[in-house]
Amino acid sequence: MSIRPNFRWFSSVASVLGSISISPLSGATSSVKAKAAETVVVRKGILESSISVADLRELAETGKVPAKLQAYANLLSDEQRSKIFRALKAKIPLNVVGLSNLLNTGIGTAILTDLTTVIPRRDGGGVEALRSALVQGAKAPEGLSILSFIESYPSSRVVVDLDRAFAVLGNMNVSFWQTQRFMAAIAPQLAAVKPAFKLPFDPTQPGPNLVQVRALDLNDSARNRPIPVDVYWSEAATADKPTIVFSHGLGSVRTDLRYLAEHLASHGYVVAALEHPGSNETNTNAAMAGKCPLLVPQEFLDRPKDISFVLDELTKLNQTDDNLQGKMAIDPAVIIGYSFGGATALSVAGAELQLSGLKQRCQGDLIGFSLGEAIQCTAAGLPEERYQLRDGRIKRAIAMNPIASLLFGETGLSKIKIPTLIVASSADKTTPALAEQIAGFPKIPSPKWLVGFVGGTHLSVKDPSTTLNQVRRPSTGITGDEVVGDQAVSIRNYIKAVSLATAAQLTAEADKYAVFLTPEYAQFASTSAIPVRLVTEISPETNAIVQTFIQRNK
Repeated sequence: MSIRPNFRWFSSVASVLGSISISPLSGATSSVKAKAAETVVVRKGILESSISVADLRELAETGKVPAKLQAYANLLSDEQRSKIFRALKAKIPLNVVGLSNLLNTGIGTAILTDLTTVIPRRDGGGVEALRSALVQGAKAPEGLSILSFIESYPSSRVVVDLDRAFAVLGNMNVSFWQTQRFMAAIAPQLAAVKPAFKLPFDPTQPGPNLVQVRALDLNDSARNRPIPVDVYWSEAATADKPTIVFSHGLGSVRTDLRYLAEHLASHGYVVAALEHPGSNETNTNAAMAGKCPLLVPQEFLDRPKDISFVLDELTKLNQTDDNLQGKMAIDPAVIIGYSFGGATALSVAGAELQLSGLKQRCQGDLIGFSLGEAIQCTAAGLPEERYQLRDGRIKRAIAMNPIASLLFGETGLSKIKIPTLIVASSADKTTPALAEQIAGFPKIPSPKWLVGFVGGTHLSVKDPSTTLNQVRRPSTGITGDEVVGDQAVSIRNYIKAVSLATAAQLTAEADKYAVFLTPEYAQFASTSAIPVRLVTEISPETNAIVQTFIQRNK
């Protein structure tokens, strides 16, 4: 399958499709294609005007506004008229099977459901009608477009509410839609088929050991940097298992992944969850009160140094502490990082900060950047072009929803020296998967794994205790829901299994746990709401899409 996408098209077409409301024909269903709509009613406020689909085609092909709409067009700004014209002209060849498979996943249904929220109830519409029109429209010779969508909808009249259209467009996260475009392309590859194999045991269940937590208030005097650490351990901890270190996200706390720390500790691992003082919740609260910057460039260097400092301190405790003495293997160690902590994990794994391209990209207006990209732009203030922050004691890395699109330049990720597992979520708007995780994955040396949660969001992997204030609510007008709490149980369970298996690869039990790092187990762990996929390489066809994305966004 070869697709050559126009990525920026998707945000425009989705915006306008999100503003279309339909008066369905009586008895029409998604399985029966009605005759093409002949009339479009363009509505703005209390004003509306009808236009034939033929006139719309003329507008798309010539750029000239039909006479009957000239007065109406005068109510719009030049920018609004330009947006409408570009959306009408946009066309894309889209694999129909891929699109259909995507729309039948949890994230696809969420997209369609959110699109219906901008459709006036009196004008009808619905998820199944939208799904049918998108799939049928994609079958048009020129590919999916606004017009092929309209002509495929089971309706004789289509109502377009421009105020809604522009509101949706203004709230779009382009990178999010780029990720959905990629997911549509690889959907056939991700067909969910439950494998028929018997697991040796359930890796999502806790181990038999009682977990204890030791709070440490460490201080790196050389950098004047206090670093609080929670150490999770049990009596079963032994020096033949690697120590595991956690790195949290921006503005967060060391309990980000408490469920995972407790799980790993119950299986005999020592886990050290630290806080980075320049980018934790305390620092963010102070920044919001105007007492300090939200983030300074030095934090991109200090975070990896925090990891090395904590490993140094754990080495001392392994020799002197009454409870932990002789229970830790500091070399080898495992790093697990989330979001900003994912970038930290990649850095200590050997990824080189390469900032020349970032400094050029971040010189202009940051409007249109995702939050993850904006965070990375802070690193533009560092004086050097390259930084190598690898810690050789780290022998495995897991980077969950990491920011990585700009920090590591063209070849920085190729410097990683250890087996690395990347986690991506298809509905992540903070660190959109295609830009932040998928595009860089081919550059990482093998062995490597890419885990994808189809329908997962940025906060899905976090401990429920840190997401209690996150409810399922639209944050951007289109599929902005955060999937957390009970809705993300399957995601957290898979993270437990794959993290346990990754750490076990450094033990004598490596073969016993290897099955949990396979595509078959990922499919076994999938649910209808959240399919899970694991690959070790991106196929040449889908990698071509990734490369097109990279070239378009340079």
